Amino acid sequence: MTSNPNLEVSKVPSQAKPIPQGFHTVTPYLTLNDASRAIDFYKRAFGAQEVMRMDGPPGKVAHAEIKIGDSIIMLGDEMPGMGNPSPQTLGNTTGGILLYVNDVDAVFQQAVSAGAKSEAPPADMFWGDRYGRLKDPFGHSWSIATHKEDVSPADMQKRMQEAMAKMPQQQSKSAH
Repeated sequence: MTSNPNLEVSKVPSQAKPIPQGFHTVTPYLTLNDASRAIDFYKRAFGAQEVMRMDGPPGKVAHAEIKIGDSIIMLGDEMPGMGNPSPQTLGNTTGGILLYVNDVDAVFQQAVSAGAKSEAPPADMFWGDRYGRLKDPFGHSWSIATHKEDVSPADMQKRMQEAMAKMPQQQSKSAH
């Protein structure tokens, strides 16, 4: 068996932390069709701070990092042939970001004023959060919440069933 030196672990002890300073175990990465404009939007909407930016091909951001609260979000422009399309290219988003804040109503309004589209205005939810959902101008979904009440799993289950019982029933689309 042939050894590949590129895959060998260095014999020199590393001083680097497995999770870089300022990061958490999970870090979202957003692909955008205009990362520069998105960074400006996230600054206005959520008070983001730009941590770093690496420019790529002319007019493109190869990689950037912003900080919202105590969390880093990585982002960059979509690049043809790299297999990382933006939600606008896909026509939909496949995930979302939950942002906990001190005042969901104020941050939600700030984001809408900055150009986000309201999908569900803030409301008190059965799981104990005041919660709203919006879509940013680049197609990414954001849930904004303020935690108001600690709810036990048993009470949460009961509240969920009560909330679902109040929802209109969807008609089946299949022919009978």
